[in-house]
Amino acid sequence: MGEAEQSQRNREEVRRLMARVDEAVAARLLRGALDLHVHSGPSTMPRQLDHLEAAEEAAAAGMRAVLFKDHHYSVAPFIPLMDRVLQKPEFSMFSGLVLNNSTGGFDPYVVDAQLKMGAKLIWMPTAQSANHIRSSHRKTRLASNVKLASSPLLTVVDELGNIIDPVKRILDMIAEFDVILSSGHLHVWEIWKLFDEARARGVKRLLINHPMYGLHFTYEDIRDFANLGVIVECSAAMYVDSRFNVYSPQELKEHIEAAGVAASSIGSDLGQVDNPTPVEGMRQAIKLCLALGFSEDDVRTMVTHNPAKLVGLAA
Repeated sequence: MGEAEQSQRNREEVRRLMARVDEAVAARLLRGALDLHVHSGPSTMPRQLDHLEAAEEAAAAGMRAVLFKDHHYSVAPFIPLMDRVLQKPEFSMFSGLVLNNSTGGFDPYVVDAQLKMGAKLIWMPTAQSANHIRSSHRKTRLASNVKLASSPLLTVVDELGNIIDPVKRILDMIAEFDVILSSGHLHVWEIWKLFDEARARGVKRLLINHPMYGLHFTYEDIRDFANLGVIVECSAAMYVDSRFNVYSPQELKEHIEAAGVAASSIGSDLGQVDNPTPVEGMRQAIKLCLALGFSEDDVRTMVTHNPAKLVGLAA
Protein backbone atom coordinates (compact mmCIF):
# COMPACT_ATOMS: atom_id res chain seq x y z
CA MET A 1 0.00 0.00 0.00
CA GLY A 2 1.37 3.43 -0.95
CA GLU A 3 1.74 6.30 1.51
CA ALA A 4 -1.13 8.28 -0.05
CA GLU A 5 -3.51 5.33 0.17
CA GLN A 6 -2.47 4.60 3.76
CA SER A 7 -2.96 8.24 4.70
CA GLN A 8 -6.45 8.19 3.20
CA ARG A 9 -7.33 5.08 5.19
CA ASN A 10 -5.96 6.70 8.34
CA ARG A 11 -8.09 9.78 7.76
CA GLU A 12 -11.23 7.72 7.22
CA GLU A 13 -10.56 5.92 10.50
CA VAL A 14 -9.99 9.27 12.24
CA ARG A 15 -13.34 10.59 11.02
CA ARG A 16 -15.09 7.40 12.14
CA LEU A 17 -13.57 7.59 15.63
CA MET A 18 -14.19 11.32 16.09
CA ALA A 19 -17.87 10.84 15.29
CA ARG A 20 -18.19 8.94 18.57
CA VAL A 21 -17.18 11.94 20.68
CA ASP A 22 -19.57 14.61 21.92
CA GLU A 23 -18.66 17.99 20.44
CA ALA A 24 -19.48 19.67 23.73
CA VAL A 25 -16.90 17.57 25.56
CA ALA A 26 -14.21 18.43 23.02
CA ALA A 27 -15.12 22.13 23.21
CA ARG A 28 -14.87 22.03 27.00
CA LEU A 29 -11.39 20.48 26.87
CA LEU A 30 -10.27 22.96 24.24
CA ARG A 31 -11.05 25.81 26.63
CA GLY A 32 -7.88 26.55 28.56
CA ALA A 33 -5.71 24.54 26.16
CA LEU A 34 -2.36 25.77 24.81
CA ASP A 35 -0.97 25.15 21.34
CA LEU A 36 2.82 25.52 21.31
CA HIS A 37 3.25 24.68 17.62
CA VAL A 38 1.39 27.18 15.42
CA HIS A 39 2.56 27.75 11.83
CA SER A 40 0.75 30.96 10.88
CA GLY A 41 2.08 33.65 8.58
CA PRO A 42 3.70 35.55 7.06
CA SER A 43 6.17 32.84 6.15
CA THR A 44 8.28 31.54 3.29
CA MET A 45 5.60 28.88 2.86
CA PRO A 46 1.91 29.52 2.12
CA ARG A 47 -0.16 29.92 5.27
CA GLN A 48 -3.93 30.01 5.52
CA LEU A 49 -4.01 32.57 8.33
CA ASP A 50 -1.69 35.18 9.78
CA HIS A 51 -0.50 35.34 13.38
CA LEU A 52 -3.22 37.68 14.53
CA GLU A 53 -5.95 35.60 12.87
CA ALA A 54 -4.54 32.46 14.51
CA ALA A 55 -4.60 34.19 17.89
CA GLU A 56 -8.15 35.48 17.37
CA GLU A 57 -9.42 32.00 16.48
CA ALA A 58 -7.72 30.45 19.50
CA ALA A 59 -9.01 33.12 21.88
CA ALA A 60 -12.53 32.74 20.49
CA ALA A 61 -12.37 29.01 21.27
CA GLY A 62 -11.43 29.81 24.87
CA MET A 63 -7.84 28.62 24.55
CA ARG A 64 -5.29 30.00 26.97
CA ALA A 65 -2.24 30.52 24.77
CA VAL A 66 -0.51 29.89 21.47
CA LEU A 67 3.14 29.83 20.54
CA PHE A 68 4.07 30.84 17.00
CA LYS A 69 6.80 28.95 15.19
CA ASP A 70 8.42 29.98 11.94
CA HIS A 71 11.52 28.23 10.64
CA HIS A 72 13.13 31.46 9.42
CA TYR A 73 12.31 34.27 11.85
CA SER A 74 11.08 34.94 15.36
CA VAL A 75 7.62 36.35 16.03
CA ALA A 76 8.62 37.25 19.62
CA PRO A 77 9.33 40.97 19.00
CA PHE A 78 5.82 41.42 17.55
CA ILE A 79 3.93 39.89 20.48
CA PRO A 80 3.51 43.21 22.37
CA LEU A 81 1.99 44.77 19.23
CA MET A 82 -0.45 41.89 18.79
CA ASP A 83 -1.34 42.01 22.50
CA ARG A 84 -2.31 45.66 22.08
CA VAL A 85 -4.45 44.89 19.02
CA LEU A 86 -6.07 41.74 20.41
CA GLN A 87 -6.80 43.20 23.87
CA LYS A 88 -7.32 39.81 25.51
CA PRO A 89 -5.32 39.95 28.75
CA GLU A 90 -6.45 36.44 29.71
CA PHE A 91 -4.94 35.07 26.47
CA SER A 92 -1.17 34.69 26.06
CA MET A 93 0.96 34.65 22.93
CA PHE A 94 4.55 33.44 22.72
CA SER A 95 7.20 32.75 20.12
CA GLY A 96 10.85 31.84 19.88
CA LEU A 97 13.81 31.39 17.60
CA VAL A 98 14.72 28.46 15.35
CA LEU A 99 18.50 28.23 14.95
CA ASN A 100 18.57 27.78 11.18
CA ASN A 101 21.15 29.48 8.96
CA SER A 102 18.44 31.94 7.93
CA THR A 103 18.30 33.26 11.51
CA GLY A 104 22.02 33.17 12.27
CA GLY A 105 22.53 29.50 13.04
CA PHE A 106 24.43 28.95 16.27
CA ASP A 107 25.07 32.65 16.83
CA PRO A 108 24.90 33.44 20.56
CA TYR A 109 24.50 37.17 19.85
CA VAL A 110 21.28 36.57 17.90
CA VAL A 111 19.98 34.29 20.65
CA ASP A 112 20.87 36.87 23.31
CA ALA A 113 18.93 39.59 21.50
CA GLN A 114 15.87 37.40 20.96
CA LEU A 115 15.77 36.25 24.55
CA LYS A 116 15.86 39.88 25.64
CA MET A 117 12.95 40.56 23.27
CA GLY A 118 10.85 37.89 24.92
CA ALA A 119 11.60 34.66 23.06
CA LYS A 120 10.16 31.81 25.09
CA LEU A 121 11.57 28.85 23.18
CA ILE A 122 14.82 28.14 21.34
CA TRP A 123 14.59 25.40 18.74
CA MET A 124 17.68 23.69 17.47
CA PRO A 125 17.92 23.71 13.63
CA THR A 126 14.93 22.38 11.73
CA ALA A 127 14.83 22.84 7.94
CA GLN A 128 18.58 23.47 7.80
CA SER A 129 19.75 20.76 10.17
CA ALA A 130 21.97 18.06 8.72
CA ASN A 131 19.35 15.45 9.51
CA HIS A 132 16.58 17.41 7.76
CA ILE A 133 18.64 18.19 4.65
CA ARG A 134 19.73 14.58 4.24
CA SER A 135 16.14 13.46 4.62
CA SER A 136 14.99 16.02 2.04
CA HIS A 137 17.65 14.85 -0.38
CA ARG A 138 16.25 11.34 -0.10
CA LYS A 139 12.78 12.87 -0.67
CA THR A 140 11.48 11.12 2.41
CA ARG A 141 10.23 12.57 5.66
CA LEU A 142 11.04 16.15 6.63
CA ALA A 143 11.12 17.15 2.95
CA SER A 144 10.31 20.82 2.39
CA ASN A 145 8.10 22.38 -0.25
CA VAL A 146 10.04 25.64 -0.32
CA LYS A 147 13.37 26.16 -2.06
CA LEU A 148 15.72 28.55 -0.28
CA ALA A 149 19.38 29.14 -1.04
CA SER A 150 21.56 26.06 -0.53
CA SER A 151 22.41 25.86 3.13
CA PRO A 152 25.31 24.38 5.11
CA LEU A 153 24.27 21.37 7.15
CA LEU A 154 23.91 22.33 10.79
CA THR A 155 24.81 19.92 13.56
CA VAL A 156 25.37 20.51 17.27
CA VAL A 157 28.35 18.16 17.45
CA ASP A 158 31.91 18.25 16.13
CA GLU A 159 33.69 15.44 14.30
CA LEU A 160 34.35 13.71 17.63
CA GLY A 161 30.71 13.86 18.68
CA ASN A 162 31.19 16.61 21.26
CA ILE A 163 28.80 19.55 21.60
CA ILE A 164 30.36 22.56 19.88
CA ASP A 165 31.25 25.66 21.89
CA PRO A 166 28.67 28.09 20.38
CA VAL A 167 25.90 25.64 21.29
CA LYS A 168 27.26 25.42 24.84
CA ARG A 169 27.05 29.23 25.10
CA ILE A 170 23.48 29.14 23.83
CA LEU A 171 22.56 26.44 26.34
CA ASP A 172 23.91 28.64 29.13
CA MET A 173 21.66 31.48 27.90
CA ILE A 174 18.64 29.19 27.77
CA ALA A 175 19.36 28.15 31.35
CA GLU A 176 19.86 31.77 32.48
CA PHE A 177 16.54 32.92 31.00
CA ASP A 178 14.80 29.69 32.00
CA VAL A 179 13.16 29.23 28.60
CA ILE A 180 12.36 26.09 26.63
CA LEU A 181 14.91 24.15 24.60
CA SER A 182 13.50 22.13 21.70
CA SER A 183 15.54 19.52 19.86
CA GLY A 184 14.30 20.80 16.49
CA HIS A 185 14.91 18.35 13.65
CA LEU A 186 18.19 16.95 14.91
CA HIS A 187 18.91 13.22 14.72
CA VAL A 188 18.08 11.34 17.90
CA TRP A 189 21.79 10.65 18.49
CA GLU A 190 22.52 14.38 18.45
CA ILE A 191 19.57 15.00 20.77
CA TRP A 192 20.95 12.62 23.37
CA LYS A 193 24.24 14.51 23.31
CA LEU A 194 22.52 17.90 23.36
CA PHE A 195 20.12 17.17 26.21
CA ASP A 196 22.86 15.62 28.37
CA GLU A 197 24.86 18.84 27.95
CA ALA A 198 21.77 21.01 28.48
CA ARG A 199 20.81 19.29 31.72
CA ALA A 200 24.38 19.56 32.99
CA ARG A 201 24.24 23.32 32.31
CA GLY A 202 20.98 23.81 34.17
CA VAL A 203 18.39 23.83 31.37
CA LYS A 204 15.09 22.79 32.97
CA ARG A 205 12.50 23.00 30.18
CA LEU A 206 13.15 20.35 27.51
CA LEU A 207 10.91 19.57 24.56
CA ILE A 208 11.00 17.08 21.70
CA ASN A 209 8.76 17.66 18.68
CA HIS A 210 7.32 14.73 16.65
CA PRO A 211 10.10 12.26 17.62
CA MET A 212 8.81 9.45 15.41
CA TYR A 213 8.70 11.66 12.33
CA GLY A 214 12.08 11.96 10.66
CA LEU A 215 14.17 12.04 13.85
CA HIS A 216 14.86 8.29 13.99
CA PHE A 217 13.55 7.69 17.51
CA THR A 218 12.65 4.29 18.88
CA TYR A 219 9.93 3.77 21.47
CA GLU A 220 12.72 3.11 23.97
CA ASP A 221 14.24 6.51 23.22
CA ILE A 222 10.89 8.19 23.87
CA ARG A 223 10.45 6.34 27.15
CA ASP A 224 13.97 7.13 28.34
CA PHE A 225 13.71 10.85 27.51
CA ALA A 226 10.33 11.01 29.26
CA ASN A 227 11.88 9.42 32.35
CA LEU A 228 14.37 12.31 32.38
CA GLY A 229 11.56 14.85 32.54
CA VAL A 230 11.49 15.79 28.86
CA ILE A 231 8.10 16.71 27.39
CA VAL A 232 7.36 14.79 24.18
CA GLU A 233 5.03 16.62 21.80
CA CYS A 234 2.85 14.83 19.27
CA SER A 235 2.00 16.95 16.21
CA ALA A 236 -1.75 16.81 15.63
CA ALA A 237 -1.22 17.38 11.91
CA MET A 238 0.30 13.93 11.56
CA TYR A 239 -2.62 12.07 13.15
CA VAL A 240 -5.85 13.97 12.42
CA ASP A 241 -7.83 14.52 9.21
CA SER A 242 -5.01 16.46 7.57
CA ARG A 243 -3.09 16.18 4.31
CA PHE A 244 -0.01 15.70 6.54
CA ASN A 245 -1.46 12.56 8.10
CA VAL A 246 1.15 9.81 8.21
CA TYR A 247 0.08 7.84 11.29
CA SER A 248 -2.93 5.74 12.19
CA PRO A 249 -4.99 6.39 15.32
CA GLN A 250 -3.46 3.31 16.91
CA GLU A 251 0.00 4.75 16.35
CA LEU A 252 -1.04 7.95 18.11
CA LYS A 253 -2.03 5.87 21.11
CA GLU A 254 1.28 4.01 21.00
CA HIS A 255 3.31 7.21 20.70
CA ILE A 256 1.57 8.77 23.69
CA GLU A 257 1.87 5.62 25.75
CA ALA A 258 5.59 5.37 24.98
CA ALA A 259 6.17 8.66 26.83
CA GLY A 260 3.22 8.37 29.17
CA VAL A 261 0.51 10.98 29.54
CA ALA A 262 2.47 12.76 32.29
CA ALA A 263 5.28 13.52 29.82
CA SER A 264 3.20 14.10 26.68
CA SER A 265 1.79 17.18 25.03
CA ILE A 266 -0.06 17.90 21.80
CA GLY A 267 0.64 20.81 19.47
CA SER A 268 -1.20 21.38 16.23
CA ASP A 269 1.83 21.87 13.90
CA LEU A 270 -0.79 23.45 11.62
CA GLY A 271 -1.46 26.67 9.75
CA GLN A 272 -0.64 25.47 6.23
CA VAL A 273 -3.07 25.97 3.37
CA ASP A 274 -5.48 23.11 2.60
CA ASN A 275 -5.27 21.79 6.14
CA PRO A 276 -7.33 22.22 9.29
CA THR A 277 -6.60 25.44 11.15
CA PRO A 278 -4.51 25.10 14.33
CA VAL A 279 -7.63 25.34 16.49
CA GLU A 280 -9.50 22.76 14.42
CA GLY A 281 -6.46 20.48 14.53
CA MET A 282 -6.35 20.70 18.32
CA ARG A 283 -10.10 19.99 18.49
CA GLN A 284 -9.69 16.92 16.30
CA ALA A 285 -6.73 15.70 18.35
CA ILE A 286 -8.76 16.04 21.54
CA LYS A 287 -11.64 14.06 20.05
CA LEU A 288 -9.31 11.39 18.69
CA CYS A 289 -7.59 10.93 22.06
CA LEU A 290 -10.95 10.55 23.80
CA ALA A 291 -12.08 8.02 21.19
CA LEU A 292 -8.86 6.06 21.75
CA GLY A 293 -9.68 5.64 25.43
CA PHE A 294 -7.74 8.46 27.06
CA SER A 295 -9.69 10.07 29.88
CA GLU A 296 -10.69 13.72 30.04
CA ASP A 297 -8.04 14.20 32.73
CA ASP A 298 -5.45 12.60 30.44
CA VAL A 299 -6.36 14.93 27.61
CA ARG A 300 -6.34 17.98 29.85
CA THR A 301 -2.86 17.02 31.05
CA MET A 302 -1.58 16.85 27.46
CA VAL A 303 -3.23 19.96 26.03
CA THR A 304 -3.31 22.22 29.09
CA HIS A 305 -1.19 21.28 32.09
CA ASN A 306 2.02 20.10 30.43
CA PRO A 307 2.31 22.93 27.87
CA ALA A 308 1.40 25.46 30.57
CA LYS A 309 4.26 24.20 32.72
CA LEU A 310 6.64 24.51 29.77
CA VAL A 311 5.86 28.17 29.16
CA GLY A 312 5.68 28.98 32.87
CA LEU A 313 1.96 29.66 33.22
CA ALA A 314 0.40 28.63 36.52
CA ALA A 315 -2.18 25.85 36.42
